[in-house]
Amino acid sequence: MTDRIETLLQFAERRTPRYTSYPTAPHFHAGVGEQLYTQWLKRLNSQKSISLYVHIPYCRELCWYCGCNMRATRSDDPIAKYVEGLLQEIALLSARVTPDLHVSHLAFGGGTPTILSDGQFDQVMGALRSVFTFEDTAELAIEIDPRTFDAEKAKTLAKHGFNRASVGIQSFDPEVQKAINRIQSYDMTKRCFDHLREVGITKINGDLLYGLPYQTRGSAWSTAEAVVSLDPDRLAVFGYAHVPHMKSHQNLIPQESLPDAEARLRQEDAIGDVLINAGYQRIGIDHYAKPYDRLAVLAREGQLNRNFQGYTTDDAKTIIALGASSIGRTPEGYVQNHTHVRDWALSVSSGKLPIAKGVEFTPEDLMRADMIERIMCDLRVVPDRIAEAHSADCPDIEIEDLITAGIVKRDSGALVLDPDYRPLARLLAAAFDAYLGEGRAKHSVSV
Repeated sequence: MTDRIETLLQFAERRTPRYTSYPTAPHFHAGVGEQLYTQWLKRLNSQKSISLYVHIPYCRELCWYCGCNMRATRSDDPIAKYVEGLLQEIALLSARVTPDLHVSHLAFGGGTPTILSDGQFDQVMGALRSVFTFEDTAELAIEIDPRTFDAEKAKTLAKHGFNRASVGIQSFDPEVQKAINRIQSYDMTKRCFDHLREVGITKINGDLLYGLPYQTRGSAWSTAEAVVSLDPDRLAVFGYAHVPHMKSHQNLIPQESLPDAEARLRQEDAIGDVLINAGYQRIGIDHYAKPYDRLAVLAREGQLNRNFQGYTTDDAKTIIALGASSIGRTPEGYVQNHTHVRDWALSVSSGKLPIAKGVEFTPEDLMRADMIERIMCDLRVVPDRIAEAHSADCPDIEIEDLITAGIVKRDSGALVLDPDYRPLARLLAAAFDAYLGEGRAKHSVSV
């Protein structure tokens, strides 16, 4: 075992947030609701571009590893009712937002957003375009499950202007696929890529997981090689988070089938080696991109951003989120919709924005958020410089254990994470989290 692996293992089991936001979601509270959110919406600057996020929580099958807010249905009725709710929510927003807001980025997540029919896409996209002005250069992105995707779905997406797709892959190992209830062949996945490219959707992401049941370093390596042959522009490589206390269906995965921390690290390294050898640039802690991709360009320039969709080229300070459980933000704070579809639907049908909770930013929150984002994006931060930009005092932090272990070093006022230890970036970020010791939130392991 190398010294690097030994050091990573010393810290691997520490539990930390993923820092796709700050303050993080466990610290949202019911004190932020529809009334305050409405005030924030009305104060939006129409000269600033915004982003939209639409959550579709339905899938045709339940993947046992999934940690998303979703539900499986064979019936089309719940989906039709959900679309009715989305149209109501869009109408409610139209009466509350400033006119002529311009959209630079739209993302459909899930669930399986492509579970919507052609007619339902017509309704939702038509409603969004009636309220918001989409910029000519806007990126329209959507998540795709290849098991339910065909050429007609690809044509529907192209008709509505989608130009980026994120394709779920996870693993091509048949034993792993059986253990997570997701049977998806390479040929099926290749057809999905082909359908997208045939209609002009050429910007394609792939999603991979390590740490899955029965997964090995060899199968992780083989999957990565197969994915490289599909030639995606970007890849997200996440560690499976086994949280059956939060997602009861994960109890269907036997605990003894899961690889230990060292095995997880070696799987991650294997995937990374294949991708780096194939010419991808590593982005942050868990993304890869072709060197020409804008994500890679911004990373090299120190201009990368991070939000609830992960690493992104989207620099909008406002994300208006629609659908059950979706999280949005304005320059003044975060809001989250009701998680359960029933509660969300009851709210919009009664004429109320479905806000369940949120958090209003303090000046200190904004300063710490900037510090955390730079760590997660750049693996380095100059705390004094950011504090000065916010006209604030720099917070005191405790990171001597990370420095002693060689994970972090001080360099002319900067704190720099050794790239060999990038899986531990969340630990350095956590040092700037003023809320981490509060509440009873259970986070995933750092590696």
